[in-house]
Amino acid sequence: MSTPPRARAPRPPGRPVAPSESSPDAGGEASRPTPDSEKSAPHIAGAFARITLGRVFKAESTNYFLLLGITLFLVAFGLVMVLSSSSVDSYLADAGFFGGLLRQGGFALIGLPLMLVASKMPIAFWKRVAWPGLLFTSFLQCLVVFTPLGYTIAGNTNWLSIGGIQFQPSEGIKMALVVWLGMILEQKKDLLADWRHVFIPVFGVGGGSIMLVMIGGDLGTVMIMAGILFGALFFAGVNLRLLAIPVVAGILGALVLALTSSNRLTRIMSFMNEGCDQLGGAISASCWQPLHGTWALANGGIFGVGLGNSKAKWSWLPAADNDYIFAIVGEELGLIGAIVVLGMFILLAFAFLRIMRGSTSVMSRITTASVMVWIIGQAFVNIGVVLGVFPVLGVPLPLISAGGTALVTTLVAIGIVLSFARGQESGSSAR
Repeated sequence: MSTPPRARAPRPPGRPVAPSESSPDAGGEASRPTPDSEKSAPHIAGAFARITLGRVFKAESTNYFLLLGITLFLVAFGLVMVLSSSSVDSYLADAGFFGGLLRQGGFALIGLPLMLVASKMPIAFWKRVAWPGLLFTSFLQCLVVFTPLGYTIAGNTNWLSIGGIQFQPSEGIKMALVVWLGMILEQKKDLLADWRHVFIPVFGVGGGSIMLVMIGGDLGTVMIMAGILFGALFFAGVNLRLLAIPVVAGILGALVLALTSSNRLTRIMSFMNEGCDQLGGAISASCWQPLHGTWALANGGIFGVGLGNSKAKWSWLPAADNDYIFAIVGEELGLIGAIVVLGMFILLAFAFLRIMRGSTSVMSRITTASVMVWIIGQAFVNIGVVLGVFPVLGVPLPLISAGGTALVTTLVAIGIVLSFARGQESGSSAR
């Protein structure tokens, strides 16, 4: 006689059916119910992590990472070339073979974090610090040219020496000038057709800061700063007819500054091959550097002599790790390495243009344009000097040449542009 099945107790209303009640396991035993807190905790934690990381990476656009990646590559490449080009001179100065690298690396460790900090600042911050920054750096330049604290190298009084520490306030003026120009031209954006709203603030204040550098005699830096000023006006949309007279006046001023200095006049004469064509006789001091720079490039050929195998750096080429580091690049890495450097600066200009195109603020567009004119213009002036296209002007190759003040200020300027690039949608910059 079979036993009838036992009736199941009714389920309380509203109580959900647990998986263990409806589908027993293979052994006939119901599996233990999993508490809701245990089931949901991993999902909540994973979702929170995805949201957090998403916010971090979503805040930066494609333009941001493009500019950041190129900058990091050039800084790393520069450290390698500084090590190679400065090793001999550093050893002769009792600083060891790695003395130049450690010095430049220390400045890179200062500049890179400052760049990242600057990239997080809002545009309102740069508007607030525009005037104080320009006034403070101009004050430091006044100490250079009007007090005994100024230090002269190669005929240029452009260094400030305080407590054994030497730095160039003119590099700080460049950084402050690009921010100030963006701020003041944004305020004057509807009045740029009136020459008074262009000449009085821009040439009065900005030109005055450039004049302080001119008093110190650094013609190369003055030319770069003048390029920054005119570049900002051009990208702001100022009528070119208004710029004709200042451009002519600037050219005449540069000629006067060059012809009234025996050091600069000698450089110009050497550039014109006056006395620099001897191959067997003695070479004058003014011709030594450009000739050995040309010979270093010629020695490199297409593929170069190999990293670290330069002959010119063995005390033959002055400023091998600074103004003439491109000659060492050409000698050790050949034409291919030189083209790579040129290509990276062209790609850097492309990144600046993309950020300008994606900008919705007048200040961010003008400041980005000013930084582009500064870095790209100075790079091609430096390379032109090494190639013999321009006379020796004494400007370093940005992000690559040895020089602490130049590296730190250039990185901070790029950080300012990165702050404008943050939040730009990739689609808006690519349209």
